[in-house]
Formats: sequence, C-alpha cells, structure tokens
Amino acid sequence: MGEGFGIEVPGPHSTMSRRPPARYLVIIGSGGVNIARLFMDSLEPAGEFDAATEEVTVLTRGHSPVQGATGPEWDKALQGHNAAERRAAKVFTIDL
Repeated sequence: MGEGFGIEVPGPHSTMSRRPPARYLVIIGSGGVNIARLFMDSLEPAGEFDAATEEVTVLTRGHSPVQGATGPEWDKALQGHNAAERRAAKVFTIDL
C-alpha cells in the first residue's frame, strides 16, 4: 500500500530553468509617488511595487544606494521617467 493514505500523491515539480534573481532595486518617483522597480543583471524589468512596503526595507537593509540612474545603461529600463525623476532615483545592488 502507498503512503498517500488514499490521497493522490502530487506529480514531480517542474524541472524548467527559472528566471535569474533580481540584481537591482530602483526607488524612483512617478507622478508624486515613489515606486520600487526590480531589474535583473541585464536591466530587464523583474517587478514593480509601492516603495512604502516592508519588502523595500528588508531588501535595502545594510545596503547603500547610488544616487541617480542617469547613465545610458538605464535609458531603456527607465524610459517612462523624466530626467528629474532619474536624477533623484536611488539604485541599490542586491546581493543574493
């Protein structure tokens, strides 16, 4: 007799490769509200949420930000933000 006790045992988990972890957290203003944007090493977007959440505090604990995301590497990633928002942005590098 199996050890499922009459309950079907779930199938194996997927073996697909997963998306790489986020590498950068950018706190940037957008329409008067600060948002947190996550990016991978390639600066491809990985997520976006309200910067006032507890997760931002946890992710930034012990890290010092770089002020501004004005370099050309950020042009595509932050194309919806104006120059003033990009200058005021705080960029954290997340060590995982």
